[in-house]
Amino acid sequence: MLIDTHCHLDFEWFDADRDAVIKRATAAGVGRMIVPALDLDNGTAVLHLTNRYDALYAAVGVHPNSAAGWQDNWIDDLRRLAAHEKVVAIGEIGLDYYRDRTPKATQQRALALQLALAAELELPVIIHNRESNEDVIRLLAASPLNGRSQPGVLHSFAANWEVAQDALAMGFYLGFTGPVTFKKAAELRRIAAQVPADRLLVETDAPFLTPHPYRGQRNEPAYVAYVAKRIAQERGVETAVLAQQTTANALRLFWQAEQ
Repeated sequence: MLIDTHCHLDFEWFDADRDAVIKRATAAGVGRMIVPALDLDNGTAVLHLTNRYDALYAAVGVHPNSAAGWQDNWIDDLRRLAAHEKVVAIGEIGLDYYRDRTPKATQQRALALQLALAAELELPVIIHNRESNEDVIRLLAASPLNGRSQPGVLHSFAANWEVAQDALAMGFYLGFTGPVTFKKAAELRRIAAQVPADRLLVETDAPFLTPHPYRGQRNEPAYVAYVAKRIAQERGVETAVLAQQTTANALRLFWQAEQ
């Protein structure tokens, strides 16, 4: 079994064939899929979606690109959303200095407060990091999650090995997506090969970041198998072994009661 730890199946890209997409994922061996929210309204929609499909689970949070109007009382709303039985994480949260849709100071406050909420609720976090390495690591290090046994994952990891080491030292997992299969992604593959086996996750970020050989088309959870296969090749193990490792990691991080 594989677990796609990050896919946006609530997006309109899937409105026409969502049932078929989920059936294809199941047929490809993807037993569970986590759908992270981007804001409060989206969080409600994600929870409705996870109620419809046994294989879907949710994360709730305010994405940095959705945080321009941040209000501290949103934490109370997130706390209520997080009480839903299918919520397994706080996310997608983090920093994004590429899009520049939210002032940096606002992004950082939103992230710090959501990290504190995750610690309060004893939930892991799903971290978005785009061109914000230094501040992401600084805020994670300063958060009450630092040093906990299962703090969360740096989703769709695309930073350098130094950032990877800093995150791993704090107990975080690293999630890899379609770009690890791209021809020019040799450095990313080298990082994926060095990550300890018990800290590695695979994900799609569907409908984005489609792996080879479907690059340029809509991504979907079934394609997480291509991510797993390419990382397995780089690590010199069978794909089945990589699948077993990453599934065990996902169960440990997001479904701790099952371990």
